[in-house]
Amino acid sequence: MDRKLALFSAAAILAAMTAGMLASVPRDASVRWTDRELQLISSLSLSGLPELPPDPSNAVADDPRAAVLGRKLFFDTRMSGNGKVACASCHLPDRQFQDGIPLGRGIGETARRTMPIAGTAYSPWQFWDGRADSQWAQALGPLENPTEHGSNRQAIVEVVAANYAQEFRAVFGAEPVELPLDRAFANVGKAIAAFERTIVPQKSRFDLYADAVSSGQPSDALTAQELTGLKLFIGAGNCVNCHNGPLFTDNDFHNTGVPAVAHLPPDTGRAGGVAIVQRDPFNCLGEFSDAKPEVCTELTFMKSEGEELVRAFKTPSLRNVAARAPFMHAGQMASLADVVTHYSEAPLAPEGHSELEPLDLSQEEQDALVAFLVTLSSEAPR
Repeated sequence: MDRKLALFSAAAILAAMTAGMLASVPRDASVRWTDRELQLISSLSLSGLPELPPDPSNAVADDPRAAVLGRKLFFDTRMSGNGKVACASCHLPDRQFQDGIPLGRGIGETARRTMPIAGTAYSPWQFWDGRADSQWAQALGPLENPTEHGSNRQAIVEVVAANYAQEFRAVFGAEPVELPLDRAFANVGKAIAAFERTIVPQKSRFDLYADAVSSGQPSDALTAQELTGLKLFIGAGNCVNCHNGPLFTDNDFHNTGVPAVAHLPPDTGRAGGVAIVQRDPFNCLGEFSDAKPEVCTELTFMKSEGEELVRAFKTPSLRNVAARAPFMHAGQMASLADVVTHYSEAPLAPEGHSELEPLDLSQEEQDALVAFLVTLSSEAPR
C-alpha cells in the first residue's frame, strides 16, 4: 500500500494495541484512559496529520499559479452546458464544500450524494466508488457528465481559451488551443486539483482535548457525555476500525449494509468503480499523467474483484460530519442518530455482505456517540 495517511493511522493503532497500563488523565478524577486509549486518541488529532503527500501524476499540483487558476475554474458556471453550473454549485464553500441534499444536483439529479472536498488530497481514490485515482481525474468527470455540468471537453477548452489563456500559458507553457484537445482538457483538471489541494479541515474541540491529554494535561474541552462517546468510538463501537487517523477515514471501501434507494438504479459501489478507473485515460498510468508508471502503485496493485467490493463505498472523513446531513452515499439517512442506530443494529446488506456485526448499543450510548461526533466540527475549511 502506498497510502501515507493510512499507513500512519495503522501504525498508530498498532502501537496503541501493544500498550495496556492504566493512565489517569483529563477532565476529572473519574476519567481514566488506558495507554492504548490515549494512543488512539492521539492518533486521531489533526496535529498528527502528515504533510500533504505529493501527486506525481500532476506536475502543477503545488504550483500557486495553478491553484489560483483552478479556483477561478471551480467557480465558473461557463464550464457547463447551460451556463449555470460550476463545481461550486454542489461543493459549496459555506457548507463544507458539499450541498446538504440527498443527491447531487447539477443540470439534472445524480444518483449519489455530493462528497466534501477537505482533505481529499490525502486519499488515493476519489468518488464514493473510487472510480478516479487523483483529484484532477475526479475533476474532469463531472464536466462531461450529462446530469452534472453537461458539457464536453471541446467546449470546456474553448471556455478556458477564451477567458484564461494567459493564466493557462503561465502554468502549462502553452495556451489551450496550442495543445491537443485531450491534453488541454487534462490540464484543466490539474489546475482545479491544485486549488482543491488547498482545502483542508480545521481543528475542532476534539483536537483541543486530544492534544491536551496526549501531553498529560487536563482538559475540560469535552463534556462527560462526549467523553463517553469518545470511549465508545475508539472501543466497543468499533468506529475507529474504519474512521481512523487525523481525517477519521481509512480511505478504503466497505459494505456496511446501507439500504438501496428504490427509485435509483442498482449501485454496486467499488465493484463497478474498479473497472471505470482501470479504463480511465486520465488515470495515473495514462498518457496524460505526469507520473512514472512505477509510482502508480495504488492503481497497479488495487484489489479488482471479490464479493467484498460489492456495494462497498468509500469511508468518508468524519471531520465536520455534523454539518453534512443527510448521510451515506445516496443520502439515505437523515441524521447522525439514524447513522448510529444503523451501525448498532447492523442490518443485512441489500447486496453483497455487510461487514457490520450488531452492537446493541443502548439509547444512552447512541446519544453519547452522536454527541462526540459533533465535537469534530470546526470552522468551514479554507
